[in-house]
Amino acid sequence: MSMLALGSLFGIVTLLFMFSGAPIAFALGSVATLFMAFFMPASALDTVTQNVYEEMASITLLSIPLFILKGAAIGKSRAGQDLYAAMHVWMGRIPGGLGIANVFACALFAAMAGSSPATCSAIGSAGIPEMRKRGYSPGFAAGIIAAGGTLGILLPPSITMILYAVAAEQSLGRLFLAGIFPGVLLVVLFAVYAALRYRKEHALAEAEFKRSGAASALLERETFTTRQKFEMLPRVVPFVLLLIGVMVALYGGFATPSETAGLGALLALLLIATIYGVWRPRDVAPILSATLKESTMLMFIIGMSLLFSYVMSYLHISQAAAEWIVGMQLSKWVLLAAVLLMVIGLGFFLPPVSIILMTAPIILPPLKAAGFDLIWFGVLMTIVMETGLIHPPVGLNIFVIKNIAPDIPLSDIIWGVLPFVVLMLLAVLLICIFPGIATGLPDAVMGALGKP
Repeated sequence: MSMLALGSLFGIVTLLFMFSGAPIAFALGSVATLFMAFFMPASALDTVTQNVYEEMASITLLSIPLFILKGAAIGKSRAGQDLYAAMHVWMGRIPGGLGIANVFACALFAAMAGSSPATCSAIGSAGIPEMRKRGYSPGFAAGIIAAGGTLGILLPPSITMILYAVAAEQSLGRLFLAGIFPGVLLVVLFAVYAALRYRKEHALAEAEFKRSGAASALLERETFTTRQKFEMLPRVVPFVLLLIGVMVALYGGFATPSETAGLGALLALLLIATIYGVWRPRDVAPILSATLKESTMLMFIIGMSLLFSYVMSYLHISQAAAEWIVGMQLSKWVLLAAVLLMVIGLGFFLPPVSIILMTAPIILPPLKAAGFDLIWFGVLMTIVMETGLIHPPVGLNIFVIKNIAPDIPLSDIIWGVLPFVVLMLLAVLLICIFPGIATGLPDAVMGALGKP
């Protein structure tokens, strides 16, 4: 069988399994095992478990369940609601401050928890009802939280970036640093849009009041005293200090990523025990249970994806695909655009974890040959995959929001998030024009390796 026929067959079978409705891990594992049985030596099947174990025997991957434990500890407590409340009080006087407060709260919570769904759930459960009560349109309120939640896979600690670092064989610390300024850029873009959209909705509310006398809650102004503002800090500051401490331990060279993850998890458990009284076995059990379920699911997907990539490599499918892409002799920017469009397309159906592990063997060699910095590209790819979390048909964050606010029509949520998808693509364009947004901080802290 020719390489073209083999590669086409591999792709078709993979799509058939994916669209059969089978869980992603089972689909990838089944395809890999099937092709091992028909196209690899018979002895290969005897080494499936060994191959999966060897592929997963990475000290970097050990940090994933520990970061999940840290995020679960924070997410299962009232830390998210308290963080949102503090932001709301401190930014109450700013026009559109409630929407901006939700964006900032999502960013800080994402940096502490490292999970997009957890961020949506923790901040959205308090933020969406409050915004709607104060006159924000349901779609706008849902869009802010759904888009803010995507920051969980860009701001460190990001599980998606951990997997990219493993797949691309890049420095995790450098990749974490590279995500900080682009994350800040997205926060600024989201906040500016929230302020502009608020002005529009406020103007419409004023026009309606003048026309019919119907007063909207959006026209009411809330004020908070300095005492009220400072009363909100004691429950929030410890978690911000936890975030700073973890970053100092990692980038100061005091601990490896895995050690940092373990330290963060232990400190998070200690904080929720001290601040919220979550220390009894019945209180801690849901945290451990959620960590175990999510870690098992994620690690199983990782293991099967790595086996899938191993089979592609053994059969030279990924190498042939990479050589074909290089042989097309596309200009470097056309190549980059084509790759990112492919990632967007895959985002319609697959979560970021699967996209990274399935495509890395094919797309990274041509990009590296074209002279792109793979750390820089990792940031771009992460932002593009963020859009997959808020656009249909998968749009994980959309369904998290729908679960939080079931009375908001799905169409309103989708229309509410689309402007944020545009802002993410704008951020990608800005990082392409000004690569220092992503590479400047890691180069300053860890030394320059080159530029895209």
